[in-house]
Amino acid sequence: MLFPTIIILIVALVIMAIVINAIQQHKEQVEAEKRAELAKQKSIVDETEDALMAAAQMPISQQLILILHKRVHNALQTMFELNPKAMDIKQRVKDAKERVDATKPEQLAPPSDHFLLPENDKQIIVLIQGIKKLRTLLRSENSKGKVDTHVFIEEDKRLERLQLKVNVETLGKRARSAIQSNMLGSARQYYEKAIVALSAQPNPDEYVVKKRHELEEQLQNIKDNLRNANAADRAKRQDSERADLDELFAPKKKW
Repeated sequence: MLFPTIIILIVALVIMAIVINAIQQHKEQVEAEKRAELAKQKSIVDETEDALMAAAQMPISQQLILILHKRVHNALQTMFELNPKAMDIKQRVKDAKERVDATKPEQLAPPSDHFLLPENDKQIIVLIQGIKKLRTLLRSENSKGKVDTHVFIEEDKRLERLQLKVNVETLGKRARSAIQSNMLGSARQYYEKAIVALSAQPNPDEYVVKKRHELEEQLQNIKDNLRNANAADRAKRQDSERADLDELFAPKKKW
């Protein structure tokens, strides 16, 4: 009887070890998934807060600001649910909720007419990247069903026009700089790129129509100057060639 009892005990221990190992693996898997989800939500918070900082430098609507604040709050709330003992996250959830409640989406967006382009090229690049990031986040929230379609269309259109304005004004700035450096060919290319961008707009607003007319006039001036410069170069070259011929066929002096 002793031998079968030992066998049974061994089998029971093996089964118990297997069960304990399975439970431990499941626990580790749950913890790993929890850490991964926390990291994901933290990344959402960080990138959205960065976008909010960038938006502070732009004529952005309060409706879009509200969307971003809600995105931060939702991510922090998820983090707190995953880690309810984290008092710092609990406080951040409270602060985020207060920012959501304090934002008034009915306020009119500031006009972009007086929006000044940064002087530094690096700052302009950061600005364009910020606009693109805002459009990406807006599209993400819309795909999750957290933003109404008509709100998404309106806000994305506003960001698209802002991005267009930044691109066009940057090209215009570079064209003027090229003119000052007497690089008319480069200036012409900058103006042509800006006009193409404006011409591609399906529903041109007042800015697009006015700016395109302005750039087309400046482009025509560049073309006229280039044409005059080429004509002057040809005339100068012809005079030089004529002088060479005159010298070649002139009567030789007798010494």
